[in-house]
Amino acid sequence: MSGTPTSGASLAARRGRHAGARLPGLALRRALLGGLALLTTLVGTGLMWHILSPGGITPLRGGILALFTLTFAWVAVGFWSSVAGFFLLLLLADRDPLTLARRPRVADERQLPITRRTVLAMPIHNESPEQVDAALSATAESLIATGEAHHFTLFVLSDTTDPAIAVAEARAMAALQRRLEGRLAVHYRRRADNAGRKAGNLAEFCRRWGAAFDFMVVLDADSRMDGETLLGLVRAMQARPGVALIQTVPLPVRQHTLFGRLAQFAASLYAPMLAAGQSAWQGDAANYWGHNAILRLRAFMDHAGLPPLPGRPPLGGEILSHDFVEAALLRRAGWEVQLETRLTGSFEEMPGNLLDYARRDRRWTQGNLQHLRLLAAPGLHGLSRLHFLLGATAFVSSLLWLAILLAGSLDAVLIARSEPAYFGHGEQLFPFWPRARPELIAALLAMTATLLLLPKLLGLLLALGRRAAGYGGRTRFCLSALLEGLAAILLAPIMMAFHSAFVVGVLTGTSVEWGAQVREGRRVPWREALRHTAPFALLGGLWIALVHWQVPMLVAWLAPVWVGLALSPLLVRLSGSRRAAAWLARRGLLRTPEPQAHAELLEERRDLAANDAAEADTPALRPPPPECPGEMPTQLLHREPR
Repeated sequence: MSGTPTSGASLAARRGRHAGARLPGLALRRALLGGLALLTTLVGTGLMWHILSPGGITPLRGGILALFTLTFAWVAVGFWSSVAGFFLLLLLADRDPLTLARRPRVADERQLPITRRTVLAMPIHNESPEQVDAALSATAESLIATGEAHHFTLFVLSDTTDPAIAVAEARAMAALQRRLEGRLAVHYRRRADNAGRKAGNLAEFCRRWGAAFDFMVVLDADSRMDGETLLGLVRAMQARPGVALIQTVPLPVRQHTLFGRLAQFAASLYAPMLAAGQSAWQGDAANYWGHNAILRLRAFMDHAGLPPLPGRPPLGGEILSHDFVEAALLRRAGWEVQLETRLTGSFEEMPGNLLDYARRDRRWTQGNLQHLRLLAAPGLHGLSRLHFLLGATAFVSSLLWLAILLAGSLDAVLIARSEPAYFGHGEQLFPFWPRARPELIAALLAMTATLLLLPKLLGLLLALGRRAAGYGGRTRFCLSALLEGLAAILLAPIMMAFHSAFVVGVLTGTSVEWGAQVREGRRVPWREALRHTAPFALLGGLWIALVHWQVPMLVAWLAPVWVGLALSPLLVRLSGSRRAAAWLARRGLLRTPEPQAHAELLEERRDLAANDAAEADTPALRPPPPECPGEMPTQLLHREPR
């Protein structure tokens, strides 16, 4: 074992190495983005106020204005992050988004010898053993090919509760140990319970074996990471002693359904640009997404032990979206948390149809709404609180947009059915002439469309100039981008309806089971699609019928909303279609460059189970290594009463 775990530096010493010296202008960057987002929100809110003000601001219109302000601010932050990423990648392509230095740090760190011990930890819970085996084997073989695998240990941390899956899981891990014997140490541990879910699983590992390692790379069951990317993360942690967590940008891959291919294309095109912009202003207070990231174990163990939230689920009890909170606790302790966009080769899989994707979002909705209870937690960095707020707003904004649209439609219907009031209650010499403001409505619609669509255009321009060949050439690339944009418009109202229902469910006390994700693409049966989306189609139909009856001119303006809702059962059904995805693939559409650039890492590897079955005897599963215990104290997240 080369290197020993380093003890956590004192808080004062870590603050002495604060990122201000290495991240020049960070305060100015944050102020600039915040100022632009605030100005954008004020302009949009001002336009909406002038649109609503003729005839007076009624309680209904006041509610519309308040909801609009919240959602517009959230959109503005995402817009300016994307714009920042665009200019960084276009005009400052040779600079590091974190430091703005001409030579990115990862280039200098690439020459450093590895001297620390790193564990690759994969928590799993009732996952497909074949998928876990394939993902781990691909990552392990890529790491072994670097010649540096002896600095790493692989731990599979099972929380599986299904007995049949547990038997197959143990068999698969035994076969993996045999295949990698002498090349990479592989260990398997299964807990008797699922206490604390994923966070509890990792915490239990840290308390039993964490002191044996310096760093931990957390992998999900569908994570695949290039060996050179893993080495880059370890070298970055060695070279940056004040950093406790470095998050990579995992891109979805290996998608075979229509929805999966659309999401894979969109992420490949837009995620790197958005991440570069976020990295530039988040700096030393970035976020953690729970996987494909490296942690400094001593810091994590000292400062990231999670307590339960007071009260009962869904807003109390175990913290479900633990990753945001762990990043906030590390930053509170003086450690830096960084988003590293220069290390590619980080991948994940995702649900292959709209319904399974929404089910995953249902769990995240509950977890992110819990974060609203932590906004006043003592000692948190301001950006950590912002991460909590933006994470919750990502789901709450759907309910707010739906409320705005319904309230706006209701207001228009009420105006259409009411007689105009030319005189108020007091003395009035001249009548009041109600007047529509079509020019302001057009300006606000244009502004909103710009905030939502311009980032897509910027991502398209970046790829056209540099990476179009990886997407099948410029013509196919532009057609793919057009197809993805149209699909996004159709699917957005459905996700808005799902998220709205999820938020209402959480706020009314409905909790959710946190089980294994559905990652394999599947076609959604008509019965299942109708059961989950028929209310959306009914809402869309009744909504547009009422508007058409009273205010026909609004039908076309609301088409991007009601068409998606009305067609939601059909769109959910089509989202899981492998035939449609294959048809597009044969014509070179929705291609992405990552499968070609990382072909060996992302190959199917369907032969593993067959090869293991062909062996004469089933290998015995080796027990975990001797424990190296360490403390992981529970942290305080609420102010103690005086």
